[in-house]
Amino acid sequence: MNPGAPELSGQDLTGQGVVVTGAGRGIGAALARAFAAAGARVVVNDLDAAAAAAVAKECGGVAAPGDAAGEQGLAALVGQAREALGEIDVWCANAGVAPTGGADAPAAAWALAWEVNVLAHVRAADLLLPRWLERGSGRFVATVSAAGLLTSLGSAPYAVSKHGALAFAEWLAATYRHRGLRVHAVCPQGVRTDMLSSTGAMGEILLAPTAIEAEEVAGAVLAGLREERFLILPHPEVAEYYTHRATDPDRWLGGMNKLQRALEKGGTA
Repeated sequence: MNPGAPELSGQDLTGQGVVVTGAGRGIGAALARAFAAAGARVVVNDLDAAAAAAVAKECGGVAAPGDAAGEQGLAALVGQAREALGEIDVWCANAGVAPTGGADAPAAAWALAWEVNVLAHVRAADLLLPRWLERGSGRFVATVSAAGLLTSLGSAPYAVSKHGALAFAEWLAATYRHRGLRVHAVCPQGVRTDMLSSTGAMGEILLAPTAIEAEEVAGAVLAGLREERFLILPHPEVAEYYTHRATDPDRWLGGMNKLQRALEKGGTA
């Protein structure tokens, strides 16, 4: 550990350099605003350059539009962020996609989900870890979704890739915690964003009734950082569902299938 490295404190984000991907709207924009309000210096990334610029202006941050999944795009983003911040203390891997479909989903949908929801996290960590491990501190915040803990009826690519995102976050934490890396997996259910709107009738039935605002997710994230919690659950009931899934998987799967059959009939369980 580098004794001159700044300690990353979940209690105080003042002056810390934070990058939020997919921050032009939704959860990402709420995270950018929340970190800025807590005193952090924020780089706002999004594929939509105008949206990134608007959020950056609003929170006094730096806009860094572009791809946050591909190797070249991520390398460019990390370089731009380091130029703006001096050092990256917190990386919020928030950008995500939610293609619909099952085993019959097009290969392109599966590839996109894997690229954005999983490989973007892997590639970012690959670029960030050398400096973080050298100085003995760094924080990786992955927006995973409750789908990564449970599943997502109606979208196999989303459910599978979010499980992958959670698995990678767990691996990072287990491998590097003793070297100063702190990892957080954010797992909300429905959040009132464009992504929820795009899920159509199934999302309306499954997620909309308990959906929360993006700002509530951001608040839960900052609380999770303060408490140094790996698993951040903006919907507390997800912990109970996760426990049922782990302790009695057959009963849990039966319940999920009952819900699937009800959805196919056009109703609810």
